[in-house]
Amino acid sequence: MRGARELGRHIIAEFIGCPREILDDVELLRNLLIEAANRAGSQVVTETFFKFRPQGVSGVVVIKESHLSVHTWPEYGYAAIDIFTCGSNVDPWKAYGFLRERLKPSHVSVIEVRRGVDVGGKQRQ
Repeated sequence: MRGARELGRHIIAEFIGCPREILDDVELLRNLLIEAANRAGSQVVTETFFKFRPQGVSGVVVIKESHLSVHTWPEYGYAAIDIFTCGSNVDPWKAYGFLRERLKPSHVSVIEVRRGVDVGGKQRQ
């Protein structure tokens, strides 16, 4: 888009067919998201994770450049992954590749959304 200013890159991924034991392990997922953030070249600020009963995990790693999040449904082998980064020194695809390798999905659906506004502050529609 002419005159647009890209402010961030947002990868939205659906991981299907992941091992149930991985998707239900809150500490493993916490460590994987933190490592994914590091591999992308970002700086971790904080994180919070929640273990659902009887199963499932939701978690967010806040980075200086935005966030990484995961929401899992172990009973379906499904994980929803968001990787949103800002700045030219961070590569969200490195985080994605690491998570794909470690969560071991049999099928993936992924898109990248370029986030931003027009120069002058107008929103894109």
